Amino acid sequence: MKCFIGLGNPGKQYEMNRHNVGFMAIDRFAAKWGINSFQSKGKGLLGEGNVNGTKVFLLKPMTYMNLSGESMRAILDFYKAKVEDVVIIYDDMDTPFGQIRLRYQGSAGGHNGIKSIIQHAGTQSFNRIRVGVNRPAPGYNIADYVLSNFSKEEMKSLDEVLDLTCEAMLSCLDEPFEKTMGKFNK
Repeated sequence: MKCFIGLGNPGKQYEMNRHNVGFMAIDRFAAKWGINSFQSKGKGLLGEGNVNGTKVFLLKPMTYMNLSGESMRAILDFYKAKVEDVVIIYDDMDTPFGQIRLRYQGSAGGHNGIKSIIQHAGTQSFNRIRVGVNRPAPGYNIADYVLSNFSKEEMKSLDEVLDLTCEAMLSCLDEPFEKTMGKFNK
């Protein structure tokens, strides 16, 4: 079993925000693999399906970003799953837009959703796919930046970024995470 957790904020006003790229990736993967129904479970929306013979859970925490770990913990406890079975997908300002970076450990780097995941996982060691959103211009408030929508220019290539993220997710099902890292970290 593999659980992909995309980080974001619930609500229409946040739908196209940079901070919601984790939700966008979950939705894209669900559409590609015919996972059509999400149910309210464990403080989140949970979809489940079978992808290439692997049981897959797709989780979008509905706790708002800062409490994402609560939803992850509820699902792990309910299914008696391990943190090793999880891949977290989230926005990263230190990765250029259009790129993804995979890591299996590290600090939160100022990302409040990851701070919550670390707190509820009890470790900084878990698989993650960081989707690049660039840094704001100097002097631009970081919270305002991540809670703003992608620019018109970025929207032109967002589909490609989400497809690349889905390819990495699929690779996580078929190969060890380190091999997937080698394939996608360029």
